[in-house]
Amino acid sequence: MKRLIYARLLEWKNSKERKPLILNGARQVGKTWILKEFGSHEYSNVAYINCDEVEEMKSVFSDYNTERLIRSFSVLSGETIKPEKTLIILDEIQVVSSGLTSLKYFCEKAPEYHIAVAGSLLGIGMHEGTGFPVGKVDELNLYPLSFKEFLMALGKDVLINSMEEHRWNELSSLNSTFTELLRQYYYVGGMPEVVKSYIEKQDIFEVRNIQKQILSQYRRDFSKHIPTGILPKANMVWDSIPAQLAKENKKFIYSAIKKGGRAKEFENAIQWLIDAGLVYKVIRVSKVEKPLKFYEDLDAFKLFILDLGLMGAFVDVDSKDVLINNNAFVEYKGAFTEQFVLQELKTLDKEIYYHSREKSTLEIDFVIQKYNVYPIEVKAEENLRSKSLKTVYEGNNELKPVRLSMAGYKEQEWMVNVPLYLAAEWFKAAE
Repeated sequence: MKRLIYARLLEWKNSKERKPLILNGARQVGKTWILKEFGSHEYSNVAYINCDEVEEMKSVFSDYNTERLIRSFSVLSGETIKPEKTLIILDEIQVVSSGLTSLKYFCEKAPEYHIAVAGSLLGIGMHEGTGFPVGKVDELNLYPLSFKEFLMALGKDVLINSMEEHRWNELSSLNSTFTELLRQYYYVGGMPEVVKSYIEKQDIFEVRNIQKQILSQYRRDFSKHIPTGILPKANMVWDSIPAQLAKENKKFIYSAIKKGGRAKEFENAIQWLIDAGLVYKVIRVSKVEKPLKFYEDLDAFKLFILDLGLMGAFVDVDSKDVLINNNAFVEYKGAFTEQFVLQELKTLDKEIYYHSREKSTLEIDFVIQKYNVYPIEVKAEENLRSKSLKTVYEGNNELKPVRLSMAGYKEQEWMVNVPLYLAAEWFKAAE
């Protein structure tokens, strides 16, 4: 199974300014696998240590003598570690309180050693620890497989080549083919274990079983790792997300969790889910202007879960609604399509916002900033009315409005319509 992050790992390896690498990502998105795969192909050997399973790692970081630490890593991994030749992988690094801190010393005193760390709850460790090596590490984010990676896994090389050639108008002739594959991705999602099973067995019921198992494992993580005081609240937030996304206005409402709910009561629970990589937070901007960061409204936001397929399993969407008819596209207030677009935009590694106005029905589903600012409207079908997008553009004609829909590619005087299945590829090519 190929992952697009491989190319970025290669850039990291070959960089003259290379620092120890932190690979961020939720549980079961494939962090350990991709690091081992990368190491086996690009290095002479791999020194892998799971800090949660090797008890000695709890006491290894008694000081930050890098020579001693390298000897310890060698003994515990059973591998001879050579500068530039060995990839050192420290997995579940968050369970070792001083593990992250040690990366600073490898950056400063032993940059010739290639070290990559990961962990299913690494984001939690970063926020709880006191010695995060600010400025002394490189970071990459790994997400569930994107739609393009899903096509790669299915062996759709011809379609992928067509996407990468950026002949947007010509791709409209393949609309029905892409739509059928998009249906499959809506159902399967991008969790590697699920995708692997689907490719090997083509069993949609087994797909759903694995998705349910992953959701159950997340629940067990809640019980094991979340402080007792916020555990019930985290469960309530997690359970409320699908229903919140199925509303016309997808802004997260605390009172939808429980009557009289308030931010102060649930903000710690929400932050835990975000830090664990299980939830994505999209903040509102009060204006669609550069720089978007100036106009953040931290009190208004949407929450999405990490994977489209898991959301379908979460709410028991009927396979017929996804794989046969158009219900997944057009019902649930476009929740699945908005979730899909959010995941595609996450691959850009840009901050993602949305925009709305007080006492108005105007809402822009997503807003991102590269060099230009792109207000983005998401349409779950071929309905091409874009009143909100037009209104925002009329207020600032330097914007680059984009409508993502099931219609074909079309450039208009003031905006461009991009097919849903080309969302990530088009934005990567923009500018």
